[in-house]
Amino acid sequence: MSLRPIIGITTQTLEPIPGELPRCWVMSQRYVDVLTSVGALPWVIPLTHDMATLRAVYEQLDGVFLPGGVDMDPDQYSESRLPVCGVTDADRDRVEVALVQWAMAERKPVLAVCRGVQVLNVAAGGTLYQDLAEWCDAAIKHDYWPNEVKQRQDLVHDVTIEEGTQLGAIMGAGTATVNRVHHQGIKKLAPGLVVNAYAPDGLIEGVEGRDDGYLLGVQWHPEELVEQAPAARRLFESFIEAAAAHKTEVAAC
Repeated sequence: MSLRPIIGITTQTLEPIPGELPRCWVMSQRYVDVLTSVGALPWVIPLTHDMATLRAVYEQLDGVFLPGGVDMDPDQYSESRLPVCGVTDADRDRVEVALVQWAMAERKPVLAVCRGVQVLNVAAGGTLYQDLAEWCDAAIKHDYWPNEVKQRQDLVHDVTIEEGTQLGAIMGAGTATVNRVHHQGIKKLAPGLVVNAYAPDGLIEGVEGRDDGYLLGVQWHPEELVEQAPAARRLFESFIEAAAAHKTEVAAC
């Protein structure tokens, strides 16, 4: 048996391109590369409609990673769709919510970035702003890609990481400068989650579980920062350490 923890990485639907491609599932190679570099055995998860198959895949995982991507459908948090809501992926929503809810129930480690932290909040019972302009006219700019920055790793604004949180223990409490690629955000915080990071305008930038399990999400893209920011790499390392510990614990049962 491999000692490397198996980490599931969800995918996104690519609609068919007539005459070129059928409907596909896709995801950035960056997530696979970074997770592999810190010791994971990455598995890319299909957006299957067969829940028995999805459950069988989930049971082989030692941790779940939720990457960035398109908007969540407001139907997932019982709100009507507004014109400001962008492209959605119903299959991805369904699969990711199921994976998170299973992992939360069984205390399997979860790390979520960008869209992922929004999915985590919704799966736990929270809601989202469909566009941050809906939230506050005075909100700072949060979506810089691709028009305002040349690279996804460009640092564009500060976040405050809270003391006494798991994220603070991993990355260091205080101010950190991060990259930004989102126009939605957490509206109502889910029961069972606590805030671990804020933007200067007060927007929630990160959440984690209330207990000592590993359930953690951030609104930025740390996978783009691991070469330039040791704290970003520590975040992924901590996730793999938690997944490896879970693997060992399950094997001992």
